[in-house]
Amino acid sequence: MKRVAILGSTGSIGRQTVDVIKMHPEELKATVLVANRNVELMAVQARELKVKSVVVADESRRKELVELLSGTDIEILSGREAINEVVRRIDVDIVVAAMVGFSGFGPTLSAIEAGKDIALANKETLVVAGSIVMQAAKEHGVNILPVDSEHSAIFQCLQGERHAEVDKIILTASGGPFRGWTRQQMESVSPIMALRHPNWSMGAKVTIDSASMMNKGLEAIEARWLFDVDAKHIDIVVHPQSIVHSMVAFADGAVKAQLGVPDMRLPIQYALLYPTRKVSPVKNLDFGNPMQLTFERPDLNVFRNLAIALNCLDKGGTAPCVMNGANEIAVEKFLIGEISFLQMTDVVEQTLARVGHEAQPDMQTLYDADNEARNIATEICHGLQA
Repeated sequence: MKRVAILGSTGSIGRQTVDVIKMHPEELKATVLVANRNVELMAVQARELKVKSVVVADESRRKELVELLSGTDIEILSGREAINEVVRRIDVDIVVAAMVGFSGFGPTLSAIEAGKDIALANKETLVVAGSIVMQAAKEHGVNILPVDSEHSAIFQCLQGERHAEVDKIILTASGGPFRGWTRQQMESVSPIMALRHPNWSMGAKVTIDSASMMNKGLEAIEARWLFDVDAKHIDIVVHPQSIVHSMVAFADGAVKAQLGVPDMRLPIQYALLYPTRKVSPVKNLDFGNPMQLTFERPDLNVFRNLAIALNCLDKGGTAPCVMNGANEIAVEKFLIGEISFLQMTDVVEQTLARVGHEAQPDMQTLYDADNEARNIATEICHGLQA
């Protein structure tokens, strides 16, 4: 029985993690739930899963959560420090890191330092501080098990293989809702349009990143740290059908791919039950029906966010951290209509140009760079709005 803490239980990944846990009650038991402020859904989840503890990050929602869970013996906590504390508890074996953005970094590192395995859905943790996180995992004997469908696919393809024989990590991208569009066509893109992903059901931030292809850039940086490969060994191809979740090419010319329907419950379950496989709620591919699998190169001139991310991958240091902080602000402002879809790229580019670069940052340097990037990006957004 693996005891599970879900960071971000009310988000898309969190809700699907709950589905997986409910399907495998003899192997998995949720003991801790963490949410930002959606106390209504978390209270329902907590009662259904009979967890020991819940934490709401937004302390102003604690009183409401207490009322929603009245009559239970569930421990109710609030605030960021409480999140860092509960992931270290003895009744947690594995932590599903599904909080959105850089906010997931602190709790994930806290869990690693306590020797907890990590089912990682929060790619920003490795984008910002990959070197620090992976070194901590090594020192504490912790497994980092990828939940992103692409990284899960690579992880599965690498089972039984030698690292030295890997030639390329090949990340697949759907291309999002604007595949084949020109930048001129994207000038009038609205948040509603950008949130209509053709294949996946995801949270708003990840969906917008997918539409701009920033998400694939973040995934490339994450892959660099997860699989200990240089940027030159990471490739990206657009695969609109989202059936091949990613591939690994080997020195002898062989290529291994992991295929499946686009359903996040499969990689979530694989991470939680690793190294075993069990029946899942995901339907099987039917190879008896006609199926077309196509691949093409991404257009870096149109999807400039991807080009920026790949440049930051090459540059290293604080560049990915600054890019990520600026992008989080840009996505937030786009979603509330303060800047346009294409202006998100302008915000990231201008922020990178204004924040100084550190080649070998420590944790405090990364926190400072993130804070500076967010402040500058916010200032840039205000200027664009004006």
